[in-house]
Amino acid sequence: MKLLANQRREQIIKLLREDGSAKVADLAKIFKVSEVTVRQDLEKLETEDLIIREHGGAFLKSVEEQVRSLSLMNKDNMEKKELIGKKAAEFIDNGDVIILDSGSTTTEIARNLIGRRNLTVITNALNIAIILGSEPGIEIMMTGGEFKPPTLSLTGQKAATFFADIHVDKLFLATAGISLKAGLTYPSISDLVVKKAMIDVSDIVYLVADSTKIRKSAFASLGALSLINYIITDPGISDENMKLFKEHDIHFIIA
Repeated sequence: MKLLANQRREQIIKLLREDGSAKVADLAKIFKVSEVTVRQDLEKLETEDLIIREHGGAFLKSVEEQVRSLSLMNKDNMEKKELIGKKAAEFIDNGDVIILDSGSTTTEIARNLIGRRNLTVITNALNIAIILGSEPGIEIMMTGGEFKPPTLSLTGQKAATFFADIHVDKLFLATAGISLKAGLTYPSISDLVVKKAMIDVSDIVYLVADSTKIRKSAFASLGALSLINYIITDPGISDENMKLFKEHDIHFIIA
């Protein structure tokens, strides 16, 4: 189903908030419209002071300042994310080898690991590496890959290849939306190969997601909820949603 112009522009902004920039040709392929239509979309978004157009594409206006301050773009529902981060850290034991995906919720997990001993943390998030990098009891390993400014993360095939031939105890995975129909969804296609590689090498997969993401769908689907073992969320999840997901054998941990 083709999106209306305002819906498409909303999706373009979500993608830019994830990737930082995009080319006209790539956006045309993603949304199955002409390059002329994409340019019109970008002109409209520029008049709304949301983006800056450049030759052949556009980038998010706030990216430069955000990267220089090493701050994440998405700071919504931080109280919920802080609760989830504290709860998730309870499932990390001394001696564990874990993966922390990039994102604001996984960043809160990292903050709760300060002072821990005998941990190995693999991450594709620069800010998480900086938070934990000076901890004497924590070994940090980072993927390679292409830099995504809004999430301060590394992505793409090179990042995914890093996970070949390794094994970890636990993965703490981020998401933009959780839906019974669409599964795990994200605003950007580039991360899917990385997240799939993370899942493939992990014994236990914890999805960390605040309750506002439940029964929401983003643009790109990673796969079914059967890819994960547990969802760690906040007490804001409704009884209706809890019942619905439990009927499909989805196991929740409430922070």
